[in-house]
Amino acid sequence: MRTEIAKPIRLADYRPPDYLIDTVHLDVGLDPHATRVVARLSIRPNPKGSSGADLTLDGDGLNVKRLVLDGNAIDVRANFVTPDALTIAHPPQRPFTLEVETEINPSANTFLMGLYRSGSAYCTQCEAEGFRRITYFLDRPDVLSVYTTRLEAQIAETPVLLSNGNLIETAKIAGTTRHYAVWHDPYPKPCYLFAVVGGDLGAIHDSFVTASGRRVALGIYVEHGKEESALYAMDALKRAMRWDEVAFGREYDLDVFNIVAVSDFNMGAMENKGLNVFNDKYVLASPQTATDTDYAQIEAVIAHEYFHNWTGNRITCRDWFQLCLKEGLTVFRDHEFSADQRSRAVRRIADVRTLRAQQFPEDAGPLAHNVRPDSYFEINNFYTATIYEKGAEIIRMLKVLIGAEAFRKGMDLYFERYDGSAATVEDFLACFAASSGRDLDQFSLWYRQAGTPLVEVESTYDERAQTLTLDFRQSCNKTPGQDEKKPLVIPIELGLVGEHGKNCALVTTAENGASETEISSGVIELSTASRRLTFRNLPSRPVASLLRGFSAPVRLAQPANEGDLVTLTAYDSDSFNRWQASQTYATRLLLRSVDLVHAGQTPAFDPHFATALHLALEGSAADPAFAAQVITLPGEADIAREIGANVDPDAIFAARKALREAIGGALARELLATYEELTENGPYSPDAAAAGRRALRNAALDLYAAAHPDAGLDLALRQFEGAQFMTDKIAALGVIAMQPGAAREAAIESFYRSYAGEPLVIDKWFALQATIPEPDTLARVKRLMDHPAFSLANPNRVRALIGAFASGNQTQFNAADGSGYEFVATIVLVLDAKNPQVAARLLGAFKSWRALVEQRRAHAEAALRRVAAAAHLSPDVKDIAERSLA
Repeated sequence: MRTEIAKPIRLADYRPPDYLIDTVHLDVGLDPHATRVVARLSIRPNPKGSSGADLTLDGDGLNVKRLVLDGNAIDVRANFVTPDALTIAHPPQRPFTLEVETEINPSANTFLMGLYRSGSAYCTQCEAEGFRRITYFLDRPDVLSVYTTRLEAQIAETPVLLSNGNLIETAKIAGTTRHYAVWHDPYPKPCYLFAVVGGDLGAIHDSFVTASGRRVALGIYVEHGKEESALYAMDALKRAMRWDEVAFGREYDLDVFNIVAVSDFNMGAMENKGLNVFNDKYVLASPQTATDTDYAQIEAVIAHEYFHNWTGNRITCRDWFQLCLKEGLTVFRDHEFSADQRSRAVRRIADVRTLRAQQFPEDAGPLAHNVRPDSYFEINNFYTATIYEKGAEIIRMLKVLIGAEAFRKGMDLYFERYDGSAATVEDFLACFAASSGRDLDQFSLWYRQAGTPLVEVESTYDERAQTLTLDFRQSCNKTPGQDEKKPLVIPIELGLVGEHGKNCALVTTAENGASETEISSGVIELSTASRRLTFRNLPSRPVASLLRGFSAPVRLAQPANEGDLVTLTAYDSDSFNRWQASQTYATRLLLRSVDLVHAGQTPAFDPHFATALHLALEGSAADPAFAAQVITLPGEADIAREIGANVDPDAIFAARKALREAIGGALARELLATYEELTENGPYSPDAAAAGRRALRNAALDLYAAAHPDAGLDLALRQFEGAQFMTDKIAALGVIAMQPGAAREAAIESFYRSYAGEPLVIDKWFALQATIPEPDTLARVKRLMDHPAFSLANPNRVRALIGAFASGNQTQFNAADGSGYEFVATIVLVLDAKNPQVAARLLGAFKSWRALVEQRRAHAEAALRRVAAAAHLSPDVKDIAERSLA
């Protein structure tokens, strides 16, 4: 493991590579402990690089066996060859060939980067810098090469041999028990997109006919016996391929597209050209083992990785600072796909929930960084919500600002200009400046400035003049390394909701007072520190509906009073803002209740809020999934984010518990009726409508049980025992788990017995127990670490148990005695030696530690300092620890 002191990599220091590698021929002889890799590299000087420079290729723990330059052997014992670098002084200043033979041990690779084993299968993960663990290379995304890969292995052990591109040859090796396969990818790609898979795998096969009439062979490879569980993933893939042709004009380019599901994977999935490797969590699903959420995630992740074929593969990023260019853009594309496949309103709410839960705290803490960072120590730590989720929101804002037509023209121009190359954010934005005729220089600040802007709005109605004046102000708090913040371009989609929900015309006086203008698009731009808008011809006071569709990733100080919020919840024509009004109302109640808890008083309940939720339940037949979102209260982390400083997780938990009990009591009859009306007896379907009905039914059960623990427990137990499908089974167990006692423990044990052979289901079992908000949960988690189904070597198990405790149990991870912090810090240190990426991501749970009350803050800081002071830390963990403490 590399433990050297890392030096910062800076965007300002970018220089083109001194050499280019045009073609790569790899010969890989798979062996569990001694895989031989022979790489033949066709190299030439880069006209844009430094003439006559030495050639230094990256490595990481490599064992080199042979070096040949233009047919002449080089002494591998020379001092220019180390496990982590190969330097050739004064290489030929013409095209030349370098042949490198390395030997690697896939079975010993616990980092799960480079070539490793998942079960008995061989697989690779090369993004961001894993290819250097396979062979020496210019391991940077702006070196694009055409790859030909020959794989060889024992037939009995490894009958399936897969790599990038198209299969051009396969045969048994005469006189042996081995065989080989040769794959060729005609499209130049960076080495992080290289992939190899070998093993004894089951598969399902299908085909897709592109818009131009080409037939593409599709394959999904899984463990034997899991083939039927991959059928939904195949269906999602085919829908994604068709959608990309229609929505973006992008057709698939190879003859085959393969997906492989493995159980040991550091991330969700990887978009390797023509050979996507997936965490099996995002491929395998059956009604008995997967929830509705699992099906939706499989659909989204399958689409995301496929969409990378154009936004990431055909056009890649020039350097890792441009990571948002492929990830943020592709997240936007998968969001749009899912919105078209399901309820657009519900999908938008889910996306914003994710942004606020993951990215807003990141922007508010010591780990805040630009969407395009200026520097980094360890690139693996920048696969963050800021890069992915905020990056996607910037693309969405761009579309709102310039309109759908100019946006599509800009995307077409981007594909035309940069296909087959490595691009930058500036390259991308220039296409939209050309398609729209707009200057996007100020807009580009979104990529260069960290932090979540706050938009404050004051509303004044003049009854005599029949005008409504809105005064907007934007500001942004300091973030690490950025004390001064410039005004951003913030598109604010708005409406005015009049009597009985009527939408009022947006007729405004120009800011110079010279004329009246109707804002037909409903979008205004806040591009200065403040702006005033006055709307005319309003005989009665309307309610301003602001930031419709969440048109910008900002915090909004909402001017509406509680009566206005009820009006918006009932009548706003924008579905997102109907939901947002209910959340804003609930947040205000919870914030007041937290203050009352601190004062030793009983949290108060506003019956008008129950009226708003009652209206949502009354109209739930139109969109049950939307109603389920409305009656689901903001989470504990959401309230902590709103408080911002001196956060007391126990007070928040108490306030939220009290409000849930009050709602469950006030709406008991409606909740029970909803629960009974939505009872299903037919076959399972993962479609959006059926999933929405189940979501509302289970949300109703959860709220009812909060106020009626005995009756709610009886209902939940009946549902648990009778449920035929995982969605209802795990929802019922979640309600049962909130009530201590013999019934809970029996249900937990029963669940395990029923699904002991299903690791992905057992992950749900681990996570549910890790998030029980009770003082003895930490002891439970420690006991579960000794359970035979748990392994620190498997990232899914670690995320399910330890990750769920650290990120999903606000009261116990943040326990007042510091025990939660100490526990997670200890696990991080143990994991760091085995899998630094997973360890570093786990340490990210401390990202909001500075916002806690003093006692907890001190305990969290002590735990972080213990990690930071440990010897032999990986660059991954060291980077997170030091930035958290900076």
